[in-house]
Amino acid sequence: MDERLRELRLQEERTFLQSMVREEATEQPPGRRDSRAPAIVPEPLPSDVTLCASKSPKSPRDLRLIAEAVGRSQFLRRLGEGCPEALAQSFSAVQHGPGDTVLAEGDEGTAMYIVAEGQLSVSQRGLQLRTLQPGDVFGELAILYHCKRTATVRALGPVRLWAIDRQQYRTIATSNAKRRRAELLGSLQTVPWLRDLSDSHLCKLLDAMEECTFTPGHVIIREGDEGENFYIILKGEVRVSQRVNGQEKLLRVLGAGEHFGELSLLQSRPRTASCQAQGHVTCVTVAKEDFLEISPFCPQQLPDPVSLGATESPWPRLPRGPWGALSPPQPPARLQLEELVAVRYAEGPRQGQRVVLGTGGFGRVELMQCRDQLFAMKRIRKDWVVRTRQQEHVCAERRVLAGSRSPFLVGFFGTFRDRQYVYLLLEFCQGGELWTKLREVRCFEEPLAVFCCACVVEGLEYLHSHGIVYRDLKPENLMLDQRGYIKLVDFGFAKELGPGEKTYSFCGTPEYLAPEMLRHEGHDFAVDFWMLGILTFELLVGRPPFRGADPQQTYSRILDGIFSFPAFLGEAACSLIAKLCRRRPGQRLGNTDSGFRGIKQHRWFGALKWRKLVLRQLEAPTLRLIREGPPYVNFKRFSVDWTPAEDEFSGWDEDF
Repeated sequence: MDERLRELRLQEERTFLQSMVREEATEQPPGRRDSRAPAIVPEPLPSDVTLCASKSPKSPRDLRLIAEAVGRSQFLRRLGEGCPEALAQSFSAVQHGPGDTVLAEGDEGTAMYIVAEGQLSVSQRGLQLRTLQPGDVFGELAILYHCKRTATVRALGPVRLWAIDRQQYRTIATSNAKRRRAELLGSLQTVPWLRDLSDSHLCKLLDAMEECTFTPGHVIIREGDEGENFYIILKGEVRVSQRVNGQEKLLRVLGAGEHFGELSLLQSRPRTASCQAQGHVTCVTVAKEDFLEISPFCPQQLPDPVSLGATESPWPRLPRGPWGALSPPQPPARLQLEELVAVRYAEGPRQGQRVVLGTGGFGRVELMQCRDQLFAMKRIRKDWVVRTRQQEHVCAERRVLAGSRSPFLVGFFGTFRDRQYVYLLLEFCQGGELWTKLREVRCFEEPLAVFCCACVVEGLEYLHSHGIVYRDLKPENLMLDQRGYIKLVDFGFAKELGPGEKTYSFCGTPEYLAPEMLRHEGHDFAVDFWMLGILTFELLVGRPPFRGADPQQTYSRILDGIFSFPAFLGEAACSLIAKLCRRRPGQRLGNTDSGFRGIKQHRWFGALKWRKLVLRQLEAPTLRLIREGPPYVNFKRFSVDWTPAEDEFSGWDEDF
């Protein structure tokens, strides 16, 4: 790197650290961190029957207080049309006396609260932080996902609260999103030139559309202007007029569900009429730039809808095997759990202890050996699986691993089970986590980042081509094999989806969450492209683009979709990240008609030979990051609780 780029990088880091010092409200130090907030584990979505739970009667004043509080929330105010009203009706009344603890620091959170009457004190580690008054909201994160309370809240006197728990909130938000999506799809189906398209194709168009509002009298389209947008009216009326002999002539008035502006996009000609808002109007709109990306979905340009979004893939031409043409030695046939021997540290303070490659709430990953072959064995606590209701996700992880044959996904050799655990026997990636390497060097030079991201693109393309969305892309889930090639690991959040299908789970890593997941709008393969953009930024800069002083600030930045690029980043890198991190999923590079081909052809990857990468014929620039020594030398040494798990006999793991 030349001296000028080095100075730009150092200046950007100093500026970032100074801003984080100003923003930090907790004791967590800014800048580079040794750990990240834990991943959010998906919870099963409750059924709509939850909506039938008894609701506390509310006065007009109560409803107004709740609605105003919801409107002030950075998260809730972004919910779709009709959702705040449904939320307001679903809050339940809670009473507390003087001195009562409403929330205790460290407890598991399940509900959000709004103060109706009285005052409460907020403290953290014994230090008084603030006093809550009527209309204040607290505990918001608990309605998004399972988390621990970060502060203690006590009543200073008699208090009355309105509360809503996570299951109720998720049901309302998800039901509202499904209803609005169905209504919008119905509106699209009335458009003559879209009527013959399948729902999955219409979903592509809908995913590229954004909501916009207009004040009374606003001219949305002016006659004679170049066509830039197509609109569908959600709420309000639009007056359509045309100048005839110098006079403005009213043609018609459009209402909710009707559309306008498409002819200028289809025929690339000036607007033939003016459209003006009568009263307040809400629309969804797609811009011409995005429309042109989606236009091959139109019947006159697409004779074979079945082939939509298909991209040339090298996978069918590869020999079948987890590593393509370079298959490693296979494990002994009919390998038994008892034949696997734990590898132990040969030196240091943990000499003689079992080598642990990774840990988590699920259990741990250990380094095992059978004869001369090394394996990574993921040991998952069955009692944890049942307690967190992860049975389906663990089974899905097994299915994905067993059915995958890609050199960019971790190899899979089989499963075992006993009374306490289920086990996944996996390829041992000797180079260690990419996250560890990133921490060591702060950030990657561009050629190294290009290589890492290209490996990820190949892995994601394979998964998507088999109907699997990954949903947990981050440096911690990328491993280096002995040749320095990147492999995706940990498929606990992977989900099998059909064309046009959405899923409504809330999961992933906080700084990598896509906007549609935060809004409970339903998500699909597009979240992986968003996460690819976040990953690219983090590898080049050393931090994610939307990171804030606390989770609420991080999520607000994600929902706003606004971030800045450091001065030292090249134009091509900025372009790729910006195209991947578009707020609307249908606008993201990779999720338009060009598919993965659009990503691979981006100029940031211009010097990369994709075919050679797939055949592993490139010399990996990551090789210099890998240390030589014992097989565990590239892994952090973990402190592990070796207390045995409890026996679990529910039988959910019978197919393991």
